[in-house]
Amino acid sequence: MDGVNKVEQMWGSEATAMERAVNRLAMAAELLERAVEKMTEREGSFAVEAEASIGRIVATVEGRREVELEQRLAAAETELTQLRAKAVTGEVERGRKTIPAAMGNLLAKQGVVVESLEAGALDAALVSLSLEQRIAVKAQLMRSGLLS
Repeated sequence: MDGVNKVEQMWGSEATAMERAVNRLAMAAELLERAVEKMTEREGSFAVEAEASIGRIVATVEGRREVELEQRLAAAETELTQLRAKAVTGEVERGRKTIPAAMGNLLAKQGVVVESLEAGALDAALVSLSLEQRIAVKAQLMRSGLLS
């Protein structure tokens, strides 16, 4: 019987050791579950904070862009108002003050002096030209400011 007690003690002590190991594993699993839960909570809070930060950055960039566009619009509106005022008062600046050399030669061949350009003289001089050429000559003179 002495041998049976030893076996029971041995099995009993092994069972106790196994129970302790199982208990340790169960506690370790529980600690791991808690750690995972905490990490998940932190990840969620980091994501929320990151979204908020990105939202503020985007809003700042969009705000700057809107301000820039508003300034450009205001400048364009001011310039448009000035141009309209000049058009009403007749202060419109003409782009070109001279005519191209080829145009001057063409008019000289027809006997028209550019400094003293009159509508009647111009029409008389351009009679020999085709309709398209007359239109081109008059358009060029209007662009240069010599004909109004």
